Formats: sequence, structure tokens, C-alpha cells
Amino acid sequence: MIINRILNNNVVIILDENGEERVVCGKGIAFKKKVGDELDSKQINKVFVLKDQGMNEKFKQLLLNIPLDHIRLADEIINLAEVKLGKRLNESLIISLSDHIYTSISRYLDGITIKNAMLWDIKRFYEDEFEIGMKALNMIEEVFHVRLPEDEAGFIALHIVNASMDESNMEQIMDITRIMQEISNVVKYYFRIEFDVNSVYYFRFITHLKFFAQRLVLGKTIDDGSNDGLLDVVKLKYQAAYKCVEKVNTFLKHKYNYELSHEEKLYLTIHIERVVYKSKN
Repeated sequence: MIINRILNNNVVIILDENGEERVVCGKGIAFKKKVGDELDSKQINKVFVLKDQGMNEKFKQLLLNIPLDHIRLADEIINLAEVKLGKRLNESLIISLSDHIYTSISRYLDGITIKNAMLWDIKRFYEDEFEIGMKALNMIEEVFHVRLPEDEAGFIALHIVNASMDESNMEQIMDITRIMQEISNVVKYYFRIEFDVNSVYYFRFITHLKFFAQRLVLGKTIDDGSNDGLLDVVKLKYQAAYKCVEKVNTFLKHKYNYELSHEEKLYLTIHIERVVYKSKN
């Protein structure tokens, strides 16, 4: 391997036999080296290949600003996730996850913690991804001796969920966006309101719709749990919101041949109640 460009002592760019760039990492791999020199293969511990040129440039910028240990750990978490989920994840995940790990540790050490407003939904709807997130917290603690809060496991799970979507499939993205808009319109017209788009409750509602629309498009449904009793309580407490959910359910059955589970009705009712109440007030 011949060095084509040196990013820092630990990271260099080489060109493969097809003239494509590869990012090669190793502790001290470029120490006292210059462009054109041969690399010592024994010092190489990771080679990254990002096929998308735009992502490749972002990754190189990331390597200039974030310690290699954070990127290496993110790569280990991604490998764990791909084995657990049984599929390849979008290559952009190495960028977003490395950046998240670095910034979340930095924030925590500065005494700043951020609550994850979607933690409740993530635990329920993305159990596998959240389990990976919790294992990631253990890996972070082992390497950096910092125990991040459970909220961060939820954020990591979201990165994995997003990376499981094929962002190059514009038709999928359009379908998800359309479903989100359709459900939002059902709620808006049912209650004859305009949403406060700056409200945290609106953000939670829209994020919930995005998760739901992703599941619908990908054919990933959730099993009904033992929440029938809780749904009965919510139906009585939030009667108007539940009736709106039934309207949504009728719409989905008619257009997509999809029927909401009891659990989905439960959480959608709660989100609608919150966003409508806050919008009206």
C-alpha cells in the first residue's frame, strides 16, 4: 500500500488497484512518513471504504476532528448491529455514530445531559436496536470509563434505525413522507386546528409518525403486548383523541390495507392528545 495522502499520524489515504480511495487507520501509521512511501501492513488495524464520494469526503473531515478511538468504537458497534439485525446498514452510519459518541461523551464530561423525549417509543417499537444501544453504552464505558445515561442508548438506537433505511430509495422516502402527512392531516382536520410546529409535543408526534410510517413501508409490524387494560383507560381518559385514532385506523385500512394494533392505538392516542392539547392552548 502506497500513501496517497496523510490526514494525521494515525490515518492515511491510499489508492487501491482500481484507483479508488481507501481510508487506512493504525496507531502511528504515518509517523515520519510522506506521500509515496510504503505502509507497514503490521501497523494497519482498519481500512474504511465509503463508496459514496460525498460521504467519503465527510468521513475524511470527521477523521481530522475526532479521535480515532471514537471512530473505531463506532465501527465495532455497527458490526455488532449488523450481526444482531442480520443486514447491512447504510455506510453513512460510521459518520453519524462516531460524531454522536464523541459529542455525547464531551457533553457528559462537561456536566450536560440531554433527555431523550422518544425513549418510551424507542424501547417499545425498536427493541433490538435499543438492546444494541444498551450494549453500546457498555462498550463506551469499557473504552472511555464514562457511563452515559440510558437516554443515549435511545439516541444510538435511532441512528441505527435511520441507517437501516435505504436513503437512496427515493420512492421509500416519498412513501414515508406521504403517510406522515396523511395522518397529520387526519388529526388536523378532525380537531380543526393548526399545529404549533415549534412545540416539543409536535416534534414528538411527528417523530412517532415517522417511526410508524417506516414500519408500514418496510412491513415491520409490532405485536400486541399486554396493554389492553391500559388502552381501555386511555380510551376513557382521552376520548376525543381515541376517536381520532379510529379515524386514522379507518383511513389506513381503506388505503393501505393496514390495521393499527392495540399498542399502536395506545401510543398514537397519547401523542395526539398531547399535541392537540398543546396546540389549542
